[in-house]
Amino acid sequence: MIDFLVQNFNLVRGLHIISVIAWMAGMLMLPRIFVYHMSVEPGSKMDTVFKQAELRILRIIINPAMILSLVFGLGLVFADSVIRGWSFLLQPWVLTKIAALLFLFGWHGFMAGARRKFADNQNARSEKFWRMTNELPFIAAIIIVLSVTTKFLNH
Repeated sequence: MIDFLVQNFNLVRGLHIISVIAWMAGMLMLPRIFVYHMSVEPGSKMDTVFKQAELRILRIIINPAMILSLVFGLGLVFADSVIRGWSFLLQPWVLTKIAALLFLFGWHGFMAGARRKFADNQNARSEKFWRMTNELPFIAAIIIVLSVTTKFLNH
């Protein structure tokens, strides 16, 4: 398996990038849907439409894309470990990426919980909250991409 990953590194990297794009699209879309959901009457037809859309975005886009991003990302880590050894994981750019990833995984879980609260008509967050936090995944993505592409502080 490791040989396959090393020999097909660019393919795995491309699949990782594609799955990350899908994950980020869903992570940016769901809070925006929450904003619009807040303006409808609970129990109305539109309330039902938003609840279905939120569930589908999470289950059909966000969750599978996150899993694929993780699988392909771990494949890249294993391939890199063969090429460079495991010590690359201690470089500042990798640690920064890992920290941003931990935030994204946590935010993913937070939004999944928020979706359940919307489904149960128990959302306690304001429209302003969802508008203000909508871009958090994109900020994390910027940090991740720049840390990987520049390998800052790498000696």
